[in-house]
Amino acid sequence: MFGQGIVKGLWVTFKHFIATYTADVRRGTEQYLGSTLADTPFEVRQGTKAKGIFTVQYPEEKLAVPERFRFIPFLVVENYDHPERPGHDWCTSCGICAKVCPPQCIWIVRGEDPQTKRPIPEPQAFFIDIDICMNCGLCAEFCPFDAIKMDHDYELASYDRTANHIYDKAKLSKEFRYWQTIAPTTAAEEAEARGGWEHSDVIKERKKAEASAAKAGGAARGAAGGAAQRPRGQAAATSEAAAGQAADAPKPEAADDAAAAAEKAKAERLAKREAALARKRAREQGGQ
Repeated sequence: MFGQGIVKGLWVTFKHFIATYTADVRRGTEQYLGSTLADTPFEVRQGTKAKGIFTVQYPEEKLAVPERFRFIPFLVVENYDHPERPGHDWCTSCGICAKVCPPQCIWIVRGEDPQTKRPIPEPQAFFIDIDICMNCGLCAEFCPFDAIKMDHDYELASYDRTANHIYDKAKLSKEFRYWQTIAPTTAAEEAEARGGWEHSDVIKERKKAEASAAKAGGAARGAAGGAAQRPRGQAAATSEAAAGQAADAPKPEAADDAAAAAEKAKAERLAKREAALARKRAREQGGQ
């Protein structure tokens, strides 16, 4: 029959209209005042037992967004209190996100070494025009380093789009713990796929170091076993050779220089960490 779909749609609308009043009669004021002291009216109305039509009193009340909600992208950086890489960018400025972006609203300037002028895997500048961004999430989907994610902050209205709606690297950068807060399940799945909570490059370097250490340990154990099986005279010659190598070993001054260099590197890491924490506090104070 012609118009049957229209009738079905109107019937659904009519049922919602009736349920708006019958729910009030059946449940009384529960969905507005809460069923228990632990419940709030908004939680009751947003739950699975709520029926009918009701108005969300925005901005006093806000609908909870799901974990996979997509809005303006943001850049993931190391936590500002990270012991080794405070505030370090996860982005390697590979440019994949800018290439796959349908409206082409991402601009990246790759960083370079100030001395050698060679490119380094860090973005010097990163811009996103949030008015052009269509929130499709392709940049986050194609990023091989999990360095760009979709945010949940949708209250970004402003009267000046040229100054406030073109986000630079400072506005886009957020700590890794922020991503763990808004999307804990997705963050855990990605960490399991990477093999750890750290950046993929850090995990690769750690695995290489562990493999090298294991290889060196195996070689040392093999050499020790071979030395035990050698004749005494050959063992004595080996001992003399080892003594000669010990005599030719670096002097204590070289060891002191290495220790000083290690202390200097540690001091630089601590200084970077303090600077990152200071920038974070400044942004928080500026936001307040």
